[in-house]
Amino acid sequence: MLTGIYPGSFDPVHNGHLDIALRASKLFDKLIVGVYDKPKKNNKFSSNERTEMFRVATKDVDNIEVVQFTGLVTSFAREMDARIIVRGLRAGFDFETEFEMALMWRNLDPELDIICLMSSLKYQFIYSSRIKEVADLGGDISNLVPRNVFKSLSK
Repeated sequence: MLTGIYPGSFDPVHNGHLDIALRASKLFDKLIVGVYDKPKKNNKFSSNERTEMFRVATKDVDNIEVVQFTGLVTSFAREMDARIIVRGLRAGFDFETEFEMALMWRNLDPELDIICLMSSLKYQFIYSSRIKEVADLGGDISNLVPRNVFKSLSK
């Protein structure tokens, strides 16, 4: 059984994240979305809330499982019996960051492979931090996030 992991903080999950998860789910028997429990970011949502939001958004996809994790992504991959890490790439800035992370992960565990999926064109500009900022200022982000996330951000 081929298992991949898609790790991230997902604060909050947005349509770009979903696009990557749904496309990646077609490449694996099982895709595990790993919601990082303690990112060094100023999170709007707790790890439990972020996990539940992603679960609800992917509830109709049988081979996606959403779980929390702490620690190194490479350790999480081993725990989940996954040999492939999935990442999404937007234009420009993402390449440098993802390339550096991939090299570090391969250094920590040379048996791991990293697959980067290019974000769909309509999601190239979506960032969780920008979504939170626009939502906090009263802007309409309803077309950028799943319905359940929109409701949570609207509170």
